Amino acid sequence: MHMSKGPASVSLVSNKEILESLHSKEEKRLHRFFRRRLRNKEEVADATQETFLRMLMVHRLTLLENPQAYLFQVAKSVAFKSNVKTARWAEVLDLEEDCFLSADDAPGQERIVAGRQALAVMARAISKLPNRCQQVFILSRLHGRNNTQIAEYLGISRNMVEKHIIKALLHCRKVRSELED
Repeated sequence: MHMSKGPASVSLVSNKEILESLHSKEEKRLHRFFRRRLRNKEEVADATQETFLRMLMVHRLTLLENPQAYLFQVAKSVAFKSNVKTARWAEVLDLEEDCFLSADDAPGQERIVAGRQALAVMARAISKLPNRCQQVFILSRLHGRNNTQIAEYLGISRNMVEKHIIKALLHCRKVRSELED
């Protein structure tokens, strides 16, 4: 369905259509974009996924004149946030180095307890996912299997694997943000 808005033509499309098109056309370009902008090169895949997750959370139907430009605006925001987070951690680590004369790699008791509590909360959150979603997430994140391997193992499409992973990540992200509050 096309609507006319002055001289430029604007189309009304669903998020799924936008994301599928952008993912297939722009994923490699988005990776290059993040490799140039992020201080921590290991975060490129996470930033790319974060960008598509944010795009997924846009309202059901969106009027976009240039979805590609919107995608890269979202990517700029993700890159900025990631760099701010990295800079904050660098400051914290610098302060920690200044505070201690000798390094101790063993985590403190408080950190161990907090880590165990957070892990228990996340384990409960994962256990509340639907069974198939839970299976896909565990195979992906805990066993390190790629989407094609998971699809073959469970007898489902690769597209369904991706949907389950996104659902699980959104759920875990929500739980994590609740933990941080």
